[in-house]
Amino acid sequence: MSDQMQGGMAEAMRLVQEGELAKATAVIQRALEGGSLGTGFAPGASPDAPRGAGGPIDVESSVVDEAPHPKAASRPAAGDRPAAAERSAASPPLFGSVPLTMPDGLSLTMPESMPLTMPGGLPGLPGTMPRPTEGETDSAVVPTGGRFVERSCTNQAGTRSYKLYIPSGYIGQEVPLVVMLHGCTQNPNDIAAGTRMNALAEEHIFLVAYPAQAQGANMQKCWNWFKDSDQQRGRGEPSLVAGITRQIIDEFNVADGRVYVAGMSAGGAMSAIMGEAYPDLYAAVGVHSGLAPGAAHDMPSAFAAMHQGGPATPRRDIPTATATGQPARTVPAIVFHGDRDTTVHPRNADHLLEHYRVAKTAGAGSQGARSGSTSHGTVRQGRVPGGHAYTHATYRDAGGRTTVERWTVHGLGHAWSGGSSSGSYTDPKGPDASAAMVRFFNQHPQREPIRLATD
Repeated sequence: MSDQMQGGMAEAMRLVQEGELAKATAVIQRALEGGSLGTGFAPGASPDAPRGAGGPIDVESSVVDEAPHPKAASRPAAGDRPAAAERSAASPPLFGSVPLTMPDGLSLTMPESMPLTMPGGLPGLPGTMPRPTEGETDSAVVPTGGRFVERSCTNQAGTRSYKLYIPSGYIGQEVPLVVMLHGCTQNPNDIAAGTRMNALAEEHIFLVAYPAQAQGANMQKCWNWFKDSDQQRGRGEPSLVAGITRQIIDEFNVADGRVYVAGMSAGGAMSAIMGEAYPDLYAAVGVHSGLAPGAAHDMPSAFAAMHQGGPATPRRDIPTATATGQPARTVPAIVFHGDRDTTVHPRNADHLLEHYRVAKTAGAGSQGARSGSTSHGTVRQGRVPGGHAYTHATYRDAGGRTTVERWTVHGLGHAWSGGSSSGSYTDPKGPDASAAMVRFFNQHPQREPIRLATD
């Protein structure tokens, strides 16, 4: 490799590590075309120039929206906003893709903290740029009378900011708390607008927290659900989400046993991890287009799980009994997934179901769990008027109480079912996942809190 090529690749790596993917692409293109290290392409060179000889391979680089704060993003004019059908399309293509031609034998190693942006998607994606963040006065984000405040939480794992929605009807009485975890490239305002969870909070009077993943922790702002270090109680990102939850509990009058966690895509995978790691903190879990805990442990296994369906994983820490000697309660779950999702394979919903059904039976200490059988269920079919058909399955424990719901939405891609086009990665034609989760949560208070060691 020539000195010029070596220098160009070194400069490109520096830019990649700083998140300047577009600039890194330009530097590599100049090096490959024999250009200088200035700010533009060498005379006569172009990113569209013919490929050189030697069997080139194609790599794609993606440009990430790096707005430092939601308030800094301006709302686009109505004519500049993408149509709802474009925003909610199943498995949209990677955004800002720039072809990058590299000769054989030349590789560019990305830092571990940078999610892969190769063709085929990213662990826990949405895969395209969301709509720009809406302003705080947008009624799609903040219903009239409510407050949407920004806070932060710091512990040994770092710092994460979060938004908290406080409904106008909250005057200090006991209320539930729902923690919502966004998908990749999203932010609190975006998922709040898309799920309409703040409107439901205004109607039913509960708090909603929206932790925000830091771009320094993941360049696409994905929760790192696929890393061993971020899958355990008291460590990494689970400790930060739990810390945010406890901070709100300490400050507001949150009802005992009425704390819940839900998420979309990477956030759905992390919400499943939170329910498993903190069954004493969360009364129930909502997983939309996500994966089961333990489905991956690194980047290669994450891609395999997303595209083929991760392995079915039994609960790692099933409590056997409460302090009173009675069978311990395990966390109920409601699972949504589209059968046309090509970003997170629908088979992951099957594995989530198996994970939770086995957990419920095993948690009850039944002979059925030891023999491999699972709890009883019922299935019904339905269709949203003018929208998608769906299959709704419910599974009950030995006492006849529903502990798991699984919604399969036919024709739904990688999008929040029944969501608003005000947010990204939503499909308004599906059954309302937000309303279903709120109903499920209301039916599952934590009556028998289990005792686990503190973090």
